[in-house]
Amino acid sequence: MQHREFIHSTHFARNYHRRHARKALSYFIDFFWETNFDELLAQHPGGFSDALFPNVGYTYMLNLGTPFVMQLDGTRYPVKQDIFLPRHLPMVCHHQVGNRIFGIKFRVSPIVLEKNVNFSEYREAVHPLAYLIDKPVLQAAKSAANFEERVQLLSAYYGRIIDRHAGAREPVAIVTSLLRACSETRQFNQSIAELAAGYGVSARTLQRYFLATTSITGKQALQILRIRTAVELLSARPQAFRFEDFGYYDYSHFFKHLKSFMNGHHLELLARSSP
Repeated sequence: MQHREFIHSTHFARNYHRRHARKALSYFIDFFWETNFDELLAQHPGGFSDALFPNVGYTYMLNLGTPFVMQLDGTRYPVKQDIFLPRHLPMVCHHQVGNRIFGIKFRVSPIVLEKNVNFSEYREAVHPLAYLIDKPVLQAAKSAANFEERVQLLSAYYGRIIDRHAGAREPVAIVTSLLRACSETRQFNQSIAELAAGYGVSARTLQRYFLATTSITGKQALQILRIRTAVELLSARPQAFRFEDFGYYDYSHFFKHLKSFMNGHHLELLARSSP
């Protein structure tokens, strides 16, 4: 059995704890999450998988239970410890009895404010988490009593990092502000040159900022946000979906763009939702 993001929205709402980041932290972190599968795995002891649509940024995963299998762009990775992985690639997580995972979905990790990390070097695979979070903080998060305690601890940890570097983080501030603005206004089709000019930097500099903080180019990031936003609306409220609101000429233009992100079964299910 496989659950697909946007298609099986009830599963993701009911069987995951989720807490969105607030205030300054929300420019860096989309949300914290934790699996809540006890009841579901009792019903399906053979396990199941969850497939996620490509996204911008990275996900940190803290393994609170038994080993699990992560599939990233078709490659399977047995996971025993804590990992981080790029989210611009299609992702499937295979769950079995004994698994429990806590995660943080980053647009941009605040660690780039403290360490010289170029995320473009980590764009194709699953990697150990140890380098990107202080060991005592990681251990405290894993030993916390529950999801809410983990969220509070890590929100405070990353909030302190952001506060320490306030006013001295131009590359990060530009990328996080641009991603927020484009998402809120649904303006995904401006050229990188136009966007760069708005922040007083060159297009080449802006591309370098995006690669270092998100591992992908500015154009790739905005197009992923564009198709995600469109698909989310089409799945949840098909009567409210208008292709022109997202810069598409017609439905064939929209579905052509979608093909590069989703498999045939996803497309079939979404086509049924079309008004």
